[in-house]
Amino acid sequence: MSRSWIAPLAMSLVAIPMMAMAEGLPQLDFKNKLTVYQVVWGVAIFVVLYILASRTALPMVEAVLEERAKRIAGDLEGARDAKTRADSGIRAAADATAKARSEAQAAINAAVETSKQAAAVQSAALNERLDKQLKEAEGQIAAARGAALAALPGVATDTAIALITRLTGTAPDPARLSGAIDAAMAARGAGR
Repeated sequence: MSRSWIAPLAMSLVAIPMMAMAEGLPQLDFKNKLTVYQVVWGVAIFVVLYILASRTALPMVEAVLEERAKRIAGDLEGARDAKTRADSGIRAAADATAKARSEAQAAINAAVETSKQAAAVQSAALNERLDKQLKEAEGQIAAARGAALAALPGVATDTAIALITRLTGTAPDPARLSGAIDAAMAARGAGR
C-alpha cells in the first residue's frame, strides 16, 4: 500500500484548526496551550491508531476483499460455464424438436399416403362392384324392355281388335291389323 498521502493528510489536519480559529472558533484557540496539547495528542493517537489498523485490521480487510473478489470471479466464471452449457442445451433441444417435427411430418405424410392408397383401393373395388351392378341392371332393363317389346304387338293387336269390334261391331281382319301394327312400330323404331 502506498503511504504518500499521509503527509498531505497531516498538513490538512493541522491547517483546519488554524482556519477555524481565523473564523472565530474559540475552542480552537491555538494561543491556549491546552488546545495545542489536545491537537498534538489527537494527531499522535490518530497516527498510533492508523499504524495499528494498517498492521492488523487493514490486512484482514484486504484479505477479505481479495477473497471476495476471487469468489466473485469464480462465481462469474461458473455462471459463464453454466450459460454456455444452457445455450448448448437449448440448441440441442431446438435440434431435437426440429428433428421430432420433421419425423412427425414424415409419419403424417406416410399415413396420408397410406390412407390415399387404401382409399384408392377401396374406391376401385367399389367402382368395380358398382360397374358390375350397373351392367346387371342394364341387362335386366334390356331383358325387361325386350320382354315388353315382344309383348307389345300382342297387346296392341288384342287392344285394337277389342276397340274396333266395340266401335264397329265387327271383328277386323287379323292380317291387315297385324301389318298396320308392324308398320306403326317400325315407324317408332320398335320392331318385332
